[in-house]
Amino acid sequence: MSAVVVGVDVGGTFTDLILMERGAEGQPRLGLAKVPTTVDNQAFGVLAALERAGAELSAVSELVHGTTTTTNALLERKIARVGLITTAGFRDVLELGRRTRPQPYGMFGRFEPLIPRELRLEVAERVDADGEVLTPLDEAAVRDACERLRGEGCEALVIHFLHAYRNPTHELRAGEIAREIWPNRHVTLGHALLSEYREYERGVTAAVNASVQPVLDRYLAKLTGELADRGYRRELLLMQGNGGTVAARIAAEEAVKTVMSGPATGVMAAAFTARSAGLANLITYDMGGTSTDVGLILDGVPAVSSELELEYAMPIHVPMVDVHTIGSGGGSLAYVDEAGLLQVGPESAGATPGPICFGRGGSKPTITDANLLLGRLDPAHLLSVETAPSLEALREIFVREIGAPLGLDADAAAAAVVRIANDKMAGAIRMVSLSRGHDPRDFALFAFGGAGPLHATALARELAIPNVLIPARPGITNALGCIVADLRHDYVRTLNQPLPAIDMAEVHRVFAAQTAEGLATIEKEGVRVEQTHALYFADMQFQGQTHLLTVAVEDPKVTREALHEAFAKAYWQRFAVELPEIRPVLVNLHTAVIGKRPAVELAALLPPEAKANRVEDAQIGRRPVWFAQGLAGGGWQETPVYARDKLPFGAEIAGPAIVQQLDTTLVVEPQDRLGIDAMGNVLVAVGRA
Repeated sequence: MSAVVVGVDVGGTFTDLILMERGAEGQPRLGLAKVPTTVDNQAFGVLAALERAGAELSAVSELVHGTTTTTNALLERKIARVGLITTAGFRDVLELGRRTRPQPYGMFGRFEPLIPRELRLEVAERVDADGEVLTPLDEAAVRDACERLRGEGCEALVIHFLHAYRNPTHELRAGEIAREIWPNRHVTLGHALLSEYREYERGVTAAVNASVQPVLDRYLAKLTGELADRGYRRELLLMQGNGGTVAARIAAEEAVKTVMSGPATGVMAAAFTARSAGLANLITYDMGGTSTDVGLILDGVPAVSSELELEYAMPIHVPMVDVHTIGSGGGSLAYVDEAGLLQVGPESAGATPGPICFGRGGSKPTITDANLLLGRLDPAHLLSVETAPSLEALREIFVREIGAPLGLDADAAAAAVVRIANDKMAGAIRMVSLSRGHDPRDFALFAFGGAGPLHATALARELAIPNVLIPARPGITNALGCIVADLRHDYVRTLNQPLPAIDMAEVHRVFAAQTAEGLATIEKEGVRVEQTHALYFADMQFQGQTHLLTVAVEDPKVTREALHEAFAKAYWQRFAVELPEIRPVLVNLHTAVIGKRPAVELAALLPPEAKANRVEDAQIGRRPVWFAQGLAGGGWQETPVYARDKLPFGAEIAGPAIVQQLDTTLVVEPQDRLGIDAMGNVLVAVGRA
């Protein structure tokens, strides 16, 4: 049966949408939209994208949404007022943290906990590290604390007791009392969200969840209400940071899991596309208007981490796709600082006013403006342009703001901006590859986002990456990630015992219980899936260490010997060191339960009727383009320009070339070779400088 599915992703600058018909006979329906993000309320941008794509919501069977609502709320501190009830003597755990500093050098920097001290209350209770009750719970004190916090105007509540991951009895009882008093359902129990040791990280994760719960709940209520008014009758699905989806009606219960929702969509689309292209190892590179996200896919599986730190002293210990983000996007501002050094980002022109070339009031140079001056972008095909300034006016701004302080003309100033941006993005890629023991030469670079293909081949050459893979619709790949992402729920449980002393029957029981809970949640969501399966992991370390290493567990009834062998192998691969004389410790067990949604056809993203018969017929013009001086024939070159939609499958092009499409522009540098596969993906073989 055919079904219309919609994926919509909200970025810092644009809201992207893909509408596809799955399972249809003949050529399936395709709808695309890219509209400016409505920062004040993202729902309006989502609705505008649906209207632009011509979506009939009554006929849509699945609508999946990637959002930055919770991430932005945290970064901008536009969060709910939250109260905390904790064990007597431990109200300051969230503020003391690990006694680190915002800046590694010097006595400067500031830190404000999510929950102020006056809203962190203590009650008598105590459980030791073995789960034994030392001090019974003072239930009257819990009631008094709830009443006091409610009177202080708190919108959400956190209950976080010492060692509740080992014995949650007191947290559960305090939660029952709180729900009798609290005026809404925004009550977070630390152990229910994250059954893991380390009181600080578990407490911060719970505080993050509570602080964004009301924000996400209001946003989803507004969006689902508007969708229902327009005829949508199915469950709205929301992308989570772990790369899976969750039904919107239960998403706010664990709102913290939607942090990093946006970056996760791109990584999931990359994994799906790479499988169709026959590639297993990828470095994902998503450059949008505000930031750049890079991640790693090894053997077709995106890297997942439980140790994200969104900003200083804000560790979020729930499983999320491991993405490294830097403030370098198409709208990143370029300027000369007080020391006379050229800087690019992290401050961005954003969606409003945007780069100068958008003609919406921007007055400061950006990466997009630099690419336009260098001929890489066509001024006649920029999206969301109102009144574009002349190139001459743009050149004057670059000379005034950047060239004059540095002694450069307009071309050299624009080239310097691009070079600085490339260096920053190359550094981010090194963070997810070389710094973790992976050689970039063993990977392909998967470049997407509205600005990613502009810089991809230069980055690949800098890092000696041999191939660059560009998906069919790079600028709206995150929206594709919403469509192809499966349902996913992650569970973590702390054991924290030396491996020789662990009860393996307990390990098997934990894995079984986590799997059962995940399957029950997927059934509760009521979303169509083709099959379900589970992935199992163990977080381990050598005794005396503080950092964890995650190893995959093939069988939920794993043996002690198999765990030891897997950890030793992973440790050697990461550090090239063997430590046979030190006992390994099994810290956490982690289960990911996945419900596989029906697949879509990638080839439908580039309809075959638009294809030309020959490569030459897809050429739409020529223009001067500037290339780095280290390349053969660097500097300004007369360069052919091709329409991506018209390039036939199987086409091959030798660089230099510019390939344009609705949502992005690809720069093929001299000495590179471009080919297009049967799915419409572009594969660029990167030549050496």
